[in-house]
Amino acid sequence: MSDFVVSLIRTNVPIAVGALISWLVSLGLVVPEGAEVPLTIAITAFAAAGYYAAARWLEKRWPAFGYLLGSKATPTYEPTARPYTTPL
Repeated sequence: MSDFVVSLIRTNVPIAVGALISWLVSLGLVVPEGAEVPLTIAITAFAAAGYYAAARWLEKRWPAFGYLLGSKATPTYEPTARPYTTPL
């Protein structure tokens, strides 16, 4: 599998899990009218970030947990060009 595909999988799995967690939380949550959308967005963002952080921490300690991000493989990034430097 190419690094590009692996990076897409490892990026989108936490987003999907965050959305699922947000949806599950919203089933039992009663909020004032008009606050549903901002609250759903906030819960999704925090759930996705928390899931990603926890999965990366587990993967660092025990590499087998890399599957929590959808792929045990990690993409490699090589520099393609020399970084721009300002002339003196």
